Amino acid sequence: MPAKSRFTRLDAFTKTVEDARIRTTSGGIVTIASLLIVFYLVWGEWSDYRRVTVHPQLIVDKGRGERMEIHLNVSFPRIPCELLTLDVMDVSGEQQTGVKDGLSKVQLAPISEGGLPIAVSSLNLHGEESASHLDPEYCGNCYGAIAPPTAMKSGCCNTCEEVREAYASVSWAFGRGENVEQCEREHYSETLDAQRGQGCRIEGGFRVNKVIGNFHIAPGRSFSNGAMHVHDLNNYLDTPNGNPHTFTHEIHHLRFGPQVPESVTQRLAAKNAMPWTNHHLNPLDQTEQVTDDPAFNYMYFVKVVSTSYLPLGWQGKNGAFGGQDDALLNDLLPVGSHGRGEDGSLETHQYSVTSHKRSLSGGSDSQEGHKERLHARGGIPGVFFSYDISPMKVINREERKKTFAGFLTGVCAVIGGTLTVAAAVDRGVYEGATRIKKLHQR
Repeated sequence: MPAKSRFTRLDAFTKTVEDARIRTTSGGIVTIASLLIVFYLVWGEWSDYRRVTVHPQLIVDKGRGERMEIHLNVSFPRIPCELLTLDVMDVSGEQQTGVKDGLSKVQLAPISEGGLPIAVSSLNLHGEESASHLDPEYCGNCYGAIAPPTAMKSGCCNTCEEVREAYASVSWAFGRGENVEQCEREHYSETLDAQRGQGCRIEGGFRVNKVIGNFHIAPGRSFSNGAMHVHDLNNYLDTPNGNPHTFTHEIHHLRFGPQVPESVTQRLAAKNAMPWTNHHLNPLDQTEQVTDDPAFNYMYFVKVVSTSYLPLGWQGKNGAFGGQDDALLNDLLPVGSHGRGEDGSLETHQYSVTSHKRSLSGGSDSQEGHKERLHARGGIPGVFFSYDISPMKVINREERKKTFAGFLTGVCAVIGGTLTVAAAVDRGVYEGATRIKKLHQR
């Protein structure tokens, strides 16, 4: 026999000699069954380790100087595109009047003709009315107003659009442009008449400061009258054919930030054990309102909550998502690219909403069964969205349900536990069979 090592006395796994071992049929069956169970349980541990779940976390939103994208698709079947204007205002004092960049207007046929799209026009400044055919020395009259800073020729109003902007800058109503050379040359009044009865769909996106504010879609060009924000309603209220314009509308889509990928919504559904779609994040989608009153106002009060989706293995700089530097960088990117990280991360927003509607002529809601509910007179017809920013932020982080160390621990537990139980079962079967044989031999 070989000399014993000093570690021999520490051996906790004593061995038996080969001659002392007995192999039985029942032992072979238990061994095969235990191996199958081990393979099945190890596969379950591997699947559990590979499973990715979404872990929600609520924190205080510490972002500063950030911007936010708003994407919308809204149809107005009873107002022509020429009359609709989108303005943005917020508590920081910033105003965006007649927003054009990133938006387009789709002309819709009259409801009686099916309301299908006729033409799409981008809201880029000047557009087709660039007046490039005019004499280079031509300088159009601004009719007592101040030429807009965006004019193609400094100090001049060479197009009807520039005259309208000049009038808005000094808070003058414009009307149909009668006796205005530029508008008569471009047949502005004829364009208004041709579009009467048509509808319009506004679609696209724009950026706003991430502070409390509102954006609204109202008729006519907007301007400031003292401390008031007003719109030129002359063309909106002028309906010679007896078919009044109204703010009947359908919100096909409204979201704050980029769209959440379908893969993320599926994981959110698995996490919440219930169906989950982008409609949960954008509850105004497919909202429709109908009215026959031209002087009617719709208001939507939106509570916006910042939401981040961080993919598996995401590592943010300084442990935070975004910041003021990112906001400045994203301003240089085209609308629609804001909030999407190269590493697959997504910065978006979800919101809740309440709505209110009223006639600008005042009165009560007696027709709806609420005689006690009174409305003030006055205001601007249109669709208004007032948004408030929540101080909290939701972070949805993708994580593995189990770490690799947890996976190894589970595998060891499966193998050790299964073999221990199998040994006990085999021992019980062997002892039982032995006793039965002894009883038959007596």
